[in-house]
Amino acid sequence: MSRLELFVDVDDFCKVFMPVWERALLQDGARKRCRKGQLTVSEIMTIVIYFHQSHYRDFKAYYTEHVCKRLRSEFPNLVSYPRFVALLPSVLGPLSAYLRQQYGRCTGLSFVDSTTLSVCDNHRIHSHQVFAGLAERGKSSMGWFYGFKLHFVVNDCGELLACRLTPGNVDDHVPLPILCSRLFGKLFADRGYISQPLFEQLMETFGVQLITKIKSNLKNRLMNLMDKILLRKRAIVETVVNQLKNISQIEHTRHRRPVNFVVNVIAGLIAYCFQPK
Repeated sequence: MSRLELFVDVDDFCKVFMPVWERALLQDGARKRCRKGQLTVSEIMTIVIYFHQSHYRDFKAYYTEHVCKRLRSEFPNLVSYPRFVALLPSVLGPLSAYLRQQYGRCTGLSFVDSTTLSVCDNHRIHSHQVFAGLAERGKSSMGWFYGFKLHFVVNDCGELLACRLTPGNVDDHVPLPILCSRLFGKLFADRGYISQPLFEQLMETFGVQLITKIKSNLKNRLMNLMDKILLRKRAIVETVVNQLKNISQIEHTRHRRPVNFVVNVIAGLIAYCFQPK
């Protein structure tokens, strides 16, 4: 999707969503000023999302060297970089709603997995303060890390169906019932999701059949041939993780505020939804 098409789509969404969202915000009774800023919400969202579609690895370099110098004609009311970073929390709500609108359609064949989002190097855990009380130590197949987990579900075309962010020490079983609220059919997962109570909960509550490989120390059981073939296609999840981390850049250790970390992750997920399948 081009930058112009992205802005048009985001702006059309904001024209419908923002009035409804502003009426639904809680008020404490105090008088507030609601002056409009130089940049509109749709402009801020477009700039943030387009960063994850560009080849820049650093947002400051992207904003100061690309946006401010080359896109001044498209965004005539640009603000300074510190001011733009201060505006990022204001688009967290619209970005979250816009991401939900970009979810794909469940086809009856879904794949679930999780990936780690480290917020600092393991040697700096004791001195790291930005995510103190939020991030936790966890362990994946690649070893120990400090940060969060992104749990997500995709369909057989690789389209995002649901996602959830948790601390790094949360078991993959915990958010799975929430992720399955819009699913039907069969859900394929790796051996980390093996759980008889979880299988029964998903089947009884949502009618979703959880299918996994078995561990070597478990009793062998018969599996439908088609399910065994479809289980091999679970490798599509690794492709999704590769795009999220290496193209959409949802993981880096330069965050200075937790809310900006969430904005970065959501914008990266939206950018992935616009990737050609």
